[in-house]
Amino acid sequence: MRHEFEKTIVMSLGGSIAFADGINAEFLREFRKLIESLTKKGKKFVIVVGGGGICRTYQRGAEEIAPITDEDKDWIGIYSTRLNASVVRSAFGKRAHPLLLEEPRKLKKLSRPVTLSGGWKPGWSTDFMATQLAADFGAKEVVNIGKPRFVYDKNPDAHKDAKPFEELRWKDYRGMVPKKWTPGFHAPVDPIAAKFSESKGMTMFVVGPSLENLASLLKGEEFEGTIIR
Repeated sequence: MRHEFEKTIVMSLGGSIAFADGINAEFLREFRKLIESLTKKGKKFVIVVGGGGICRTYQRGAEEIAPITDEDKDWIGIYSTRLNASVVRSAFGKRAHPLLLEEPRKLKKLSRPVTLSGGWKPGWSTDFMATQLAADFGAKEVVNIGKPRFVYDKNPDAHKDAKPFEELRWKDYRGMVPKKWTPGFHAPVDPIAAKFSESKGMTMFVVGPSLENLASLLKGEEFEGTIIR
């Protein structure tokens, strides 16, 4: 499969890859090199960063102190994603916008080659934030970088015979996942983002953690993953 992107590319960078157990510095160094090489060719990137291990650590820790609500868990997750996004933003230096995008519609124009964001507000994940920002900046695609290399018909960690999909319709994907978002939800694309993407006619590229594969996708070369549209 191949795809040609427009000038602005929106990405949802999974915390399970970049911040699984602390900061994955090796991955982020190579990720920065890849993105910077493409900005030199005129591309602009909006990158929304997930929570990863630090998010789960703080959520579990809070629950051990006292019972907390799902909204409290979401706020802990949101601030975790913003901390992670700040780490990634710093890696890009002056190429990156100096402030994180903390909500949609905050910027009318991308003034720097790279703009970073974390979560927005309770009830929605960083996937949803990525789709919202794509709508803001006129992008019709979102690249979802996460642990699974594809969308599968069942959990590949538990089922060795799990079947990968190369292409899916949003209607079919939404039938495979719960309809409601809950903190810590695990799926390639959360249900709220999936519903919004379908309503806006967006395409989602679900690709795994391989930077080589990501580079092939972004450069219009053959890549592996699932296209949902």
